[in-house]
Amino acid sequence: MIDKATIDRIQDTAQIVEVVSDFVRLRKRGVNFLGLCPFHDDRTPSFSVSPAKNICKCFSCGEGGTPVHFIMKHEQLTYYEALKFLAKKYNIEVHEREQTDEEKILESERESMFILNEYARTYFKDLLHNNPEGKSIGLTYFKERGFRDDIIQKFELGYALENRSALSSQAIQLGYKKDFLIKTGLVAGGENNSPLYDRFRGRVIFPVHTLSGKVVAFGGRILRKADNLAKYVNSPESEIYSKSRELYGIYFAKRAIVKEDRCFMVEGYTDVLSMHQAGIENVVSSSGTALTTGQIRLIRRFTENMTVLYDGDAAGISAALRGIDLLLEEGLNVKVVLLPKGEDPDSFARKQNAEGFNQFIAENEVDFIRFKTQLLLEETKDDPVKRAGLISNIVQSIALIPDGIKRSVYVKDSATLLEINEKLLIQEVNKIRMRNYDQRQRPLRARPSSPSQKDSQQQDKSAGKTNTETKVVPTRLKSQIDMYERAIIRYIVRYGMTPIFQRFETKKEIKNKETIETKILVEEGSTVIEFIHFDLERDNIKITNPLYQQIFEEAFKGSEDKDFQPSKYFISHSDSEISKLATEMVSDRYQLSKIHAKSLGEEFNDEKSRLLEENLLEDFIPRVTTELKNYYVIQQIASVMKKIKEAQAKDDFETTLKLLEEKKKLEEIKKVLAKMLGEQVIIRY
Repeated sequence: MIDKATIDRIQDTAQIVEVVSDFVRLRKRGVNFLGLCPFHDDRTPSFSVSPAKNICKCFSCGEGGTPVHFIMKHEQLTYYEALKFLAKKYNIEVHEREQTDEEKILESERESMFILNEYARTYFKDLLHNNPEGKSIGLTYFKERGFRDDIIQKFELGYALENRSALSSQAIQLGYKKDFLIKTGLVAGGENNSPLYDRFRGRVIFPVHTLSGKVVAFGGRILRKADNLAKYVNSPESEIYSKSRELYGIYFAKRAIVKEDRCFMVEGYTDVLSMHQAGIENVVSSSGTALTTGQIRLIRRFTENMTVLYDGDAAGISAALRGIDLLLEEGLNVKVVLLPKGEDPDSFARKQNAEGFNQFIAENEVDFIRFKTQLLLEETKDDPVKRAGLISNIVQSIALIPDGIKRSVYVKDSATLLEINEKLLIQEVNKIRMRNYDQRQRPLRARPSSPSQKDSQQQDKSAGKTNTETKVVPTRLKSQIDMYERAIIRYIVRYGMTPIFQRFETKKEIKNKETIETKILVEEGSTVIEFIHFDLERDNIKITNPLYQQIFEEAFKGSEDKDFQPSKYFISHSDSEISKLATEMVSDRYQLSKIHAKSLGEEFNDEKSRLLEENLLEDFIPRVTTELKNYYVIQQIASVMKKIKEAQAKDDFETTLKLLEEKKKLEEIKKVLAKMLGEQVIIRY
C-alpha cells in the first residue's frame, strides 16, 4: 500500500489538463477546456476539464473526478494502481508498505494479466537482441526490412522461439499462473490435462499498446514458409483486450495526431513502423482487421480529420470503400489516398522522407465523395441501371453524415459530379435519414417492460386500478427526500468549513488628513458542517441515503481539523462513487433547487452566482435543514393519519384520541416549519 504522504504528493502534482490530454483532444473554452467524453458515445463535446478545481466532468453521462479517478475509470485500474500510474508519469517515487495476505488475494485478475503481458513483452525483446536464434532470424528480418534500431526499440519489437513451449515453461517456472497464460492468449492447450504450447512460435513479435502504453496483446508474423500456417497470428480477445477497441500505434501517435490535427489510417504493423521511421508519427493501424466503430471513436478523441491510406490495387480500393461509411457516420472528415500501383504504406514510406510523403499526400488526397464517385463512374460508364445504382450508393453514404452543413455541401458537389438535380438528391437523402432514424427507434418502442413492471401492471389491472394510482406517489416521495438530503450534502462538500455568517464593524482612522476605513470581524457563526450536524442531531434526523450518510459522517470527523478541505477531500476520495458525486457538486454547472434559486431570482450556474450563494449561506443552510425536517413531519402526519383510520375501524376510541393529539402537535410543528420556510427565518444557536 502507498503511504499517505506519497498519495498527497501525487494528488497535488497531477494536473487534470495534462492527464486528460494524454487521452482526449481538449480545446480551451473560457477558463476551462472541452473535449469529447471518453466514457460514452459523445458526438458533441460535453467533457469539461477545470484546471482551477483540478477536476473533469462530463455533463452528459456524469463521469468525472480528479486525475486519479479519471485514470481509474479510463484504464480500469484500482485506486492504488491509478496512483502508481500517475506517479510514473510525474516521476514521483512511491513509498509502499508490504501488502497483507488478504490484500494480495484481492489483487485483480486484470492486473495479473497486464503483469504477465509485461513479462512476455520483455521476454520477446530479450530474445530478439540476445538469443542466437532471435538475432539471426528475427533481428535480421527487421534489419533487412530497413528498420533502424531506434524504431525497433521504440515499438518494443521482439521474437518468439521455434521451441513449442519456450515461453510457457519459463513463465510457469517463474511462478506465473497457467490460467493467466491461457487467458491472455500467450499459450494454448491445457484442456483435459493436454500439454500447453506457445501461441507465437518462430515469429517476430509486435506488442499492441493501449492508449496509456500498457501491453494488451501481441501480433506475430511468421518468417519461414509454411502452407498450413497463417502469415500473421494475433492474441485472442480477453478481459483486457478487444480488437474492436484497440489500434496499433495509438500510444505512439496520440500527441502527433493532436499536433497535426489529422490521423493517417493504414492496414499493417510494418506500415506504422515505416511511416514513423520516415518522420510521420500521426499514424495508426487497424491491424489488418475491418475498421470498427470503437476504433473510430478512439481516433475522434484526438482529431476529426482522417486520411485513409490504401494500396493502389483492387483489394486496397475495396478496403477503402468498406471503411468510409463508418467514418462518415461518426462525423469524421474523411479523405482517401491511393498509393501508386504496387506500393503499400510500408514500401512507399521507406522511399520517402516526411516532406516528400506529405507533399504526395497533399497532391493526391481526395474527399470521399469525389473518390467514390469517380471510381464508380468508371465502372458504370453508359449503363443507366448501373448509374442509378451508383447514385443510390453515394446518397446512402451522404445520409450517414451527422452534420447538416457538411451533408448539404456534399449533396451540392455530388449533384454537379453526377449531373443530377440537387433537390432530388436532397429528397433521397432525407428519405434515407428518416428510414434510418425509424430503424433505430423501433427497438426502443418495442422494448418489453421489466418483470417487475409487468407484475405491477397485472396486479393493478386485477384490482381495477391504473398504474398511476399505485406508483407515482412512492416515486415522487423518494425523489423528494433524495433532493433534500442531496442539497445538504452539496453544501457540506462545497462550503463545509465556511462560517455561515460573519459580522464586521467599520473602524475609521485619520492618517495624513485622509480617512481610512478598516473592516474588523466582530462575530462569526459556526461552520456549515457544525451547523448542519447540530441542527439535525438535536431533532434526531438521520440521512437515509448510505452514500450521503458516509459523506456526512466523514465530514464531521474531518472538521475537527481546522485545515480540513471538504471539496478536495471528497473529490480525491478512494471511493469512486463519492468522488464522482463530489465532482458533480463542486462543478459550476450544478444548479440549486428551484426553490432556492427562486428565492434570489437567480440561476446558480456561473462563478458570479456561486459567490453570491456563498455570501448567503446564512439564509440557505438553515433553510435546507428545515426543508428536510418539514418533509419528515409530513411523513409522520401521514403515518398517524393511517393509524387513526385503523383505530377507528376497530372502534378503539382511546387510541384514536391519543393519535389525534399526536396529529395536532405535529401539525403545530408543521405550521412553524412552514412559516420558517415561507419567511426564511434564520436559526442561530
